[in-house]
This record gives sequence, C-alpha cells and structure tokens, in this order.
Amino acid sequence: MNESPTPAIILLAHGARDERWGEPFRSVAERLRAAAPDLAVELAYLDHLPPSLDEAVQTLVDRGARSVRIVPLFFGRGGHLREDVPRKVEAIAARLPGVAIDITLPAGDDDAVQDALASFCLRAARGR
Repeated sequence: MNESPTPAIILLAHGARDERWGEPFRSVAERLRAAAPDLAVELAYLDHLPPSLDEAVQTLVDRGARSVRIVPLFFGRGGHLREDVPRKVEAIAARLPGVAIDITLPAGDDDAVQDALASFCLRAARGR
C-alpha cells in the first residue's frame, strides 16, 4: 500500500526576546491545526524564540514528512526573506536529502491579507 505523506507546513515568524510577542503566531498555528487536522503544522522563529527553522523541519521529518512548505508570516520581503531564509533552507535541504522544502511568498504579499489589514485599519479609524 502506498500512503501519501501528510502535508506539512511551517509558519515562520521573526521572533523577539519577549515570549509574549509570539502569542498571535501561536494563535494562527492553533487555528490552522483546527481548520485542517490532516495538516502537520509547526511554528518556527528566525531569532530568539524556539523552535528554530531547523528544529521545526526536523520535527516534521521525524514525524514522516517528506515535503515541507514554509509560509513566512512577514509583511514584506526584506533581507531575511531574500537572503537569510533561502540560505538556511538550502543548508537544511542539503542535510536532509529526499525531503522537498519550498518557501511561499510572505503573508503580507497576499491580497486577502492586505484586505484584512485595510479592514482592521478602517474599523480602528472608526472606533470599532
């Protein structure tokens, strides 16, 4: 029997020294797990908070993932997403032959995310 592997995704956030900074990202991960129980979801950070991107990929691979999609929860593509993340992913992929890893555009490049932010700003401007 040839079972298809469980889809795996890593939500990647920047990270901060204050652990409370990660609360909204943990909430997004929990909402995603609830909406798609068949999806293996990990949250990773570039700096300060655990787990690192490397640790999150390894967790998914240890659970059987052979394909991992990284979704940057960033508003834009600065140096981290243009240089640092691709370099890290290349190093991880070299260490894990047979595991496909790809990176999506950052969340902030998505029209629906921009629409949600505009709606939030409009509600804030109107005091709601």
